[in-house]
Amino acid sequence: MRASRLVSLLLLLQARQPRTAAELAARLEVSPRTVYRDIEALSAAGIPVYGEPGHDGGYRLVDGYRTQLTGLTRQEAEALFLTGLPAAASGLGLGPVAANTERKLLAALPAELRSHADRVRERFHLDAASWYHDTEATPQLPTVSDAAWQQRRVRIRYQRWAVPREVARTVEPHGVVLKAGHWYLVARHSGKFRTYRVARIVEAAMLDETFVRAEGFDLGRYWSEYLDDFDARRHRGEAVLRVSPEGMRLLPQLAEPAVARSAAGGVVEADGWTRVVVPVEQPDQAVHDLLRLGPLAEVVAPQELRDRMAETLTKMLQGYTG
Repeated sequence: MRASRLVSLLLLLQARQPRTAAELAARLEVSPRTVYRDIEALSAAGIPVYGEPGHDGGYRLVDGYRTQLTGLTRQEAEALFLTGLPAAASGLGLGPVAANTERKLLAALPAELRSHADRVRERFHLDAASWYHDTEATPQLPTVSDAAWQQRRVRIRYQRWAVPREVARTVEPHGVVLKAGHWYLVARHSGKFRTYRVARIVEAAMLDETFVRAEGFDLGRYWSEYLDDFDARRHRGEAVLRVSPEGMRLLPQLAEPAVARSAAGGVVEADGWTRVVVPVEQPDQAVHDLLRLGPLAEVVAPQELRDRMAETLTKMLQGYTG
């Protein structure tokens, strides 16, 4: 157990330096006292690790020291190849680099592990794009991702839904996110974090000006909170529906997750249909979304939405019978 922790401690120091005892303790889920003892053990084993005092101090390795990639288990080697994102790497301009890295890693693995890694590549493939949609053109992606990596401001021209349709902004890129085949830039502008769809960035020019990343910014946490806020902002109303048994079965495929989750708490009525209350967007979008259910659901309330559905269905019927 301790040997595994010592290896983890060494790899943490090798990945980024300096690191404080408190930070290392949090990452390893041990006490700072245990970190002190482990640092002493590494030093006694000949690992050139030392501590720097001061506000920006911490533990670090002697410059240039690197441990070798050894001790991989079979499962760890397989996991490395399951993390490959060829399409994502290509979009970032790193396709050849990723392929070259994979070749080097394969060459460094023992024969048995190399065989298992090859088997993973033959049997698993990740396609991050959503169904029924072509991959978006994102010519500005390498620029904005490079700016995020180098912590340099970038000047963008961006097309949005609101008026004015096109805006020019200087932003501070903190990261990029790939969501269902679409790339998004998370950047700070005028002190606030905003999310930009990379396909709508018309122009991007990386500036010479650098910036300091927001202290404690966590891209994964920001994205999760952004999605929650996005759902809360667009789902500003509710609708009461009656859904047939077949509709309830198909609801996870025909409606978005928030609707399916809400419908799970519905009440089954005497005729077998289920009365549910689900979140909806503004009426035009709600009509579009609910039409996917066809005859499998009936809008009960609000009356405005029920009338809009009836009006839309009447026009559709006229188109087929007129």
